[in-house]
Amino acid sequence: MKSSEHQFRIAEPKIIRNLITNYPVAISFNLKHISEHEELANTSREGQGSYWITTFGCQMNKADSERMAGILESIGYKVARSEFEADLVVYNTCTIRDNAEQKVYSYLGRQTLRKRNNADIILVVAGCVAQQEGASLLRRVPELDLVMGPQHVNQLGYLLTQVRTGQQVIATEDNHIFEDITIARRESTICGWVNAIYGCNERCTYCVVPSVRGKEQSRLPESIRMEVEVLASRGFREITLLGQNIDAYGRDLPGIQKSGRRQHTLTDLLTFIHDIQSIERIRFATSHPRYFTERLIDVCADLPKVCEHFHIPFQSGDDEILKSMGRGYDVDRYRKIIDCIRLRMPHASITGDAIVGFPGETTIQYENTLRLVEEIGFDQVNTAAYSPRPNTPAANWSNQVDEEIKVRRLKRLNALVEQKALERNKRYLGRIEEILVEDVNPKNPCQLMGRTRTNRLTFCPQVDSHGNCHKVGELLMVRIDEVRAFSLSATLL
Repeated sequence: MKSSEHQFRIAEPKIIRNLITNYPVAISFNLKHISEHEELANTSREGQGSYWITTFGCQMNKADSERMAGILESIGYKVARSEFEADLVVYNTCTIRDNAEQKVYSYLGRQTLRKRNNADIILVVAGCVAQQEGASLLRRVPELDLVMGPQHVNQLGYLLTQVRTGQQVIATEDNHIFEDITIARRESTICGWVNAIYGCNERCTYCVVPSVRGKEQSRLPESIRMEVEVLASRGFREITLLGQNIDAYGRDLPGIQKSGRRQHTLTDLLTFIHDIQSIERIRFATSHPRYFTERLIDVCADLPKVCEHFHIPFQSGDDEILKSMGRGYDVDRYRKIIDCIRLRMPHASITGDAIVGFPGETTIQYENTLRLVEEIGFDQVNTAAYSPRPNTPAANWSNQVDEEIKVRRLKRLNALVEQKALERNKRYLGRIEEILVEDVNPKNPCQLMGRTRTNRLTFCPQVDSHGNCHKVGELLMVRIDEVRAFSLSATLL
């Protein structure tokens, strides 16, 4: 992880207390834990050693890792130069695919060898594998000190105090997620993740997420706005609201408007944070077709800061497979969402997720997925071959698809996705676009790299024709000169 000049502290307890007083039903947090975090912040400032966090999986895991890093730095840890020099090593894990889970055990094997030579090293497995495996992880890797599920991220400092008493700690019980009381150690100084809703209430037959991340828990809009305001004060230009199903935001919060419409929805949240000064761009992910409404599309089209990029997983182009998956929509419903978006925002970027080789998928059903990808013309699709996961219904079905067939189907789908992405990117050629510069190109230090509002990765020179040197964090106008399937090259105007 990169070093950071930011100072981290525990958020003012009185702010959290005020939120609890005003919204006692919505926030699951008690003053005992605030006191514990205050004590940690006040007594643990002395050097604790160095830490390293390796993150596997989705944006939610990346956001969790930033929060854990913020907690560790608030109690005196400093980031290590490498994971093999760290005094405390955290693997924040993903169990959505079997290969991601197996990679974790490979990493752990190397660390356990270190620990046998240095018993003071603290090994932590966090995230979805930790939640899924629980105590069995300690039997498989007895060198572990802490096994911690995603619902316990904000308790990391408190759990480490237990570890230091010589205990092996397991924190995987079902738990209401405490409101964020730490300032995350952000990987970027420009773009920030902001959790809006934790957990998932869906019951997709292939997905392990509900069992490892728990039920939906929406953060209060006031708390989210407070976090965004802090980011704005630190110079952040873009935020991304995160949730397993971001458009389900607010369903668990109290309050109904007189019209009978829910008071807390994603559209309300977008409107509520839109006026925050210095934040130039707002994104959100990941959307679920079941909850994606025309009202949401209208608000996104009307609010200037909301970017024209929508990530809406479709998973399959066949209605029978979607039904077996338990997705709660059909292909026609998905098409109508995309048509509505393109009617209001013709140049919007549409990305999605797709699974091939789901149990029982026939050749014709697979061809329906190819047909949908061809028909819609996605800007990008995250693809995967179906991977049976523990505690999911589909893993136990007898009609599993042969692995060789999965590989062939995935390869063919990937080729089509790349072809369509290149075709879609051709619309940028010669166009003037605004990019937010996120970093210097690691492969070419003379180039900057940023993203268009539609989330297209774009490279441009660092120095313009007048000799002005531009830097990370700037919004630049560029002309697109070259297009590839998954990135663009541009000239500074």
